[in-house]
Amino acid sequence: MTPPTPRLFLIRHGETEWSLNGRHTGTSDIPLTVRGEEQIKSKAHILVGEGKPIDPQNLCVALVSPRQRAHRTFHLLFEHLSKVPDHIIDESVREWDYGKYEGLFKHEILAIDPKWDIWRDGCPGGESAQEMHDRVDSVIAKVREYHRQYFEEGKGTRDVLIIAHGHFNRVLISRWIKFELALGTRFNVEPGGVSVLSYNHNSLDEPALNALNLYADLK
Repeated sequence: MTPPTPRLFLIRHGETEWSLNGRHTGTSDIPLTVRGEEQIKSKAHILVGEGKPIDPQNLCVALVSPRQRAHRTFHLLFEHLSKVPDHIIDESVREWDYGKYEGLFKHEILAIDPKWDIWRDGCPGGESAQEMHDRVDSVIAKVREYHRQYFEEGKGTRDVLIIAHGHFNRVLISRWIKFELALGTRFNVEPGGVSVLSYNHNSLDEPALNALNLYADLK
């Protein structure tokens, strides 16, 4: 009997002051706002638990960015349960390193370089677009190996969870479905939004986007 198709739940952290006002937030360790915490708490009982979309019994691994906004989001999602699942604090799922553009608004960056496009140019002193491409592809390869072991060898369980960031998630969605990194500009990933990535026709050779911005606080 064919097991259920494996899934990746990809969640952006809740709102921060900088995500609200549009500053580029990479390495800066900005906490969630009160509203950001409520965004996550309000969906936790709907999203997480036995028989819910994210069932801890189905979690093979949870990868969480080292930034406190992501780690706090993870704990808020699971704090209503009797036990918080094991998770890995993983630098590979950190946000794009904005380098010299860290903390700047887009209009401030364009005043420095009017032709700047992060999807093409990356960030001076931070990560290039190719470096981001390669890092995200390495994360995808890791997730797909978990999925392969479950689906083909019966090892582990069905789902992987990643708690990460806006640009990182947009790049991962684009690369998951075998498009170029720059297509990520076409996906809006809202604070607290849940994306579901899986496969068509029960085939690990056909990666697909199942859902985008589930439970997000859309404006």
